[in-house]
Amino acid sequence: MNIYVGNLNFSTTEQSVRSLFEPYGTVDRVNIVTNRDTGQPKGFAFVEMPNDAEAAKAMAALNGRDADGRTLAVNEARPKSERATDGGSGHRPDNRGRFGREAPRTPPKRQVLT
Repeated sequence: MNIYVGNLNFSTTEQSVRSLFEPYGTVDRVNIVTNRDTGQPKGFAFVEMPNDAEAAKAMAALNGRDADGRTLAVNEARPKSERATDGGSGHRPDNRGRFGREAPRTPPKRQVLT
């Protein structure tokens, strides 16, 4: 089971998160999420435990518990949502502007009669 651990102190290490969960069962993996550009922790992590019963016990025991001066939010991780792939251009596929309105249309070219 994949478990979300939120509201972590930014100085929390992978080993300290592992030591929180190991009393409840086997921990396969701990992943502290970091900022892609700076490498600084974002304040949450994912813990993988192979046994669902042990994972449920750990979630019940650790949710709301104080760790490094912060109250933890521990629950089952939701699957990552599918993102629309538009090639990464930042272009809005529905032709709406950033405020949800239709994009302005360009007026037709005028003919000059002589």
